[in-house]
Amino acid sequence: MKKILKLSLLSLLFVSITACSDDDKTIATANSAPVLISPEDGTNVVLNEGLENNPAVTLVWNHGDYDVSTEITYSVEVALGGTDFATPIPVLPTTTNRFYTLTVGVLNDLAIQAGITPFETGDLDVRVTSTLGTANAMPMVSNVLTITVTPFEAIVPVDPKLFFVGAPQAYYGLNAWDNTTAIPMRYIGDGTTQVFEAYVKVNAGEGFKFIGQQGSWDNGNYGTIGGAQDGNLENSGGSSDIKVAETDGAGLYYVQVDIDNLKYKVVKMTWGIIGDSTAGGWSDETAMNYDFATNKWTLTADLTAAGLKYRSGNSGTAIYGDAWKFNVGNSDPKVTYNAAAPNFSIATAGSHNLELTINFDGTATTAGE
Repeated sequence: MKKILKLSLLSLLFVSITACSDDDKTIATANSAPVLISPEDGTNVVLNEGLENNPAVTLVWNHGDYDVSTEITYSVEVALGGTDFATPIPVLPTTTNRFYTLTVGVLNDLAIQAGITPFETGDLDVRVTSTLGTANAMPMVSNVLTITVTPFEAIVPVDPKLFFVGAPQAYYGLNAWDNTTAIPMRYIGDGTTQVFEAYVKVNAGEGFKFIGQQGSWDNGNYGTIGGAQDGNLENSGGSSDIKVAETDGAGLYYVQVDIDNLKYKVVKMTWGIIGDSTAGGWSDETAMNYDFATNKWTLTADLTAAGLKYRSGNSGTAIYGDAWKFNVGNSDPKVTYNAAAPNFSIATAGSHNLELTINFDGTATTAGE
């Protein structure tokens, strides 16, 4: 098979596949396809969980021969053994090397994707395709090697769960103290720790607890010890309610729970605006007003054409010792805990009616910027 190549006088760095012309002609011949030489055909690989980053198989092939000095690109594909690549799976986009190492994790994913059942033995067929130049012209397909693989079933970690139950459920369209509709709290642990948070409307005198399972008081029943509102919890049917608003009154409270150490932290949140657009610049928040009924923070303020964020400095300082731990920027979605969220841009100087709503899970909605 032959193809006529014309060397462009505008760029000697590229080889373009063109129709015949009378000058500057170069004939490219696809002499021989790449040849897979490793691993051995029939290689048997048993894959083990926990070794995902270890090498499993290294594919090595001889270069395809086009007898022209142009870059050769290779792509690798696998398919379920014996299917004649009816549904090929790309292993990598392309490479100019003549080798590629499949890690345990990658080969396991390929085997599962091809249809091999975890913990059962199956075959994967492997092949390499070479192409010429940047236009992927003149493809040549290698021989096929078969790898016998026994994949494992990757276990997807499941975050622990904790649920909020108590009088404030009534503010979220639910029945108060209904454990069947206990509200899931946001998990903020590191995969090994059990730490949770919630942003909750609480009125004076109202109590709440935490449970480990919706619809049950028996799989974790966390409350205060003898009614003491001191940040300590016990897991007992005899535990008492947490009443965070008895001292500070009705408001939006940030609640953090550490089940491992049976501790909780709470703070009544205040939110404001901060930034170049505001009167206090980036040093001081301009406080917003909270309406308990609507769960909205509002403020009418004169702003300059610059930028701002919403921040609850008192909450960050109380919980983390960092005033910037709770802020809302112009991210998608808007949340209270994304420190990297960009500023809101105020395009027009003048009076703005600002609104901020913080939901139970820490997501936020804003208006008026």
